[in-house]
Amino acid sequence: MVSRKALVPAAFVACLLPLAWLGGRYLRDDLGANPISELENRLGFYALSMLLLSLACTPAQLVFKWKWPLLLRKLFGDYAFFYACLHLSTYVGIDQFFDWREIGKDVVKRKFITVGMATWVLLLPLAVTSTQGWQKRLGFRKWKRLHRLTYVAGVTALVHFIWRFKTLNTQTSIYASILVLLLTVRIVFWLRRRKEPNRK
Repeated sequence: MVSRKALVPAAFVACLLPLAWLGGRYLRDDLGANPISELENRLGFYALSMLLLSLACTPAQLVFKWKWPLLLRKLFGDYAFFYACLHLSTYVGIDQFFDWREIGKDVVKRKFITVGMATWVLLLPLAVTSTQGWQKRLGFRKWKRLHRLTYVAGVTALVHFIWRFKTLNTQTSIYASILVLLLTVRIVFWLRRRKEPNRK
């Protein structure tokens, strides 16, 4: 069992393992017939996975009364943005070679890219304001309200994921179910809190 003191460093290293594995595949020339597409898909998948892990921390604390998941919430959120940036950079720099005109056409014409770009834009202010310094500047209530956009980003990221593959396969169905479950837990506990004053 990892101690709380070692929990965050251990999680930090663990979150880098998918990138190391992907880098190893690249060095072995083991990314398949379309390596650029494989890179994009894998990095996007890692970003969505980290985002869902970040969203799972508070529900885990609410349901199981665990406090340690909250120690990892920011880390997972930062890694979600990190992998989203790698995902976007692969598309912009490697796939499109910084052809801004073609990128603009893609954003307008291809719905999954439109939603993907919107997701990155939603994650940007969350990543920038993830520090305690920004929490103090904004005030806890405003900061908390802003960071509820994480759930919106989770929905748009999932839509991007589903539309990218044009179907609900086993993987997308599992991720959709996880997100619905997390949202349901938050809504249930929010409704409970709203009823508490009326019990007195």
